Amino acid sequence: MQAFICFLISCNIGEICAILLATLSGVPEPLSAMHLLWVNLVTDGPPATALGFNPPVPGLMKTPPRPSNEPIMTRWLITRYCLTGLYVGIATVGVFIGHYLDQGISLSQLSSWGKCGETWSPSNPDLSCSDLFTGNGRMLPQTLSLTTLVCMEMLKALAAVSVDNSLLSIGPHKNPLLILGVAVPMLLHLLVVYSSNLGLPGLGESFGMVALSVENWVSVFKWSVPVLLVEEILKAIGRRINKNHKSTPKEAVKGSIK
Repeated sequence: MQAFICFLISCNIGEICAILLATLSGVPEPLSAMHLLWVNLVTDGPPATALGFNPPVPGLMKTPPRPSNEPIMTRWLITRYCLTGLYVGIATVGVFIGHYLDQGISLSQLSSWGKCGETWSPSNPDLSCSDLFTGNGRMLPQTLSLTTLVCMEMLKALAAVSVDNSLLSIGPHKNPLLILGVAVPMLLHLLVVYSSNLGLPGLGESFGMVALSVENWVSVFKWSVPVLLVEEILKAIGRRINKNHKSTPKEAVKGSIK
């Protein structure tokens, strides 16, 4: 239950942070309403459900009982998943902004993108405002953001096979259903992204997605893979906190037994 709830909460925090950061910075929306529905209904559900079948934590019976009044979401877990969600939001917006920076658009211009053609023009003469912020020009950076978000959530799900133990000590292979729950949504996402190559161009367009190149995937992995490092660092801090709490007061133990 803890892994299930924490995964969904951290994913939603990441999506909120992405929209909030984009709004505060004035850049175009990196995710559309359709993208948010896709993430919440398709890519989040299967891995979250599979987390309910996580294996027991090694040495669980050797640890003292938790206090009976300890919540599922402790203060540390709330802090931890807020930090993870913050990185998810930064990465989702970062890959979006990075695409425009590669097109020669500065941050100040991007924050005033609504005035393109009025107060400033693209430095590249082959590009127009419509090429940058409408149609396929907007679909590509949004596909980058959505794919980065999906990859991060799939990686977070694999890391959530244990709440506190490192991915190196308890791997996702311990929960075969989790591997299946990650593989199916990822394949569905790739199906939509490359639907035009499969003779179904209308499918990708209806979701506002276009096919990604190898260079695009490099950008996606550059922003998404570090979420594993963030998770490992926060897990290490969590293990240290738990170690400090191992000397549980007798009153708390008695209370939990009652």
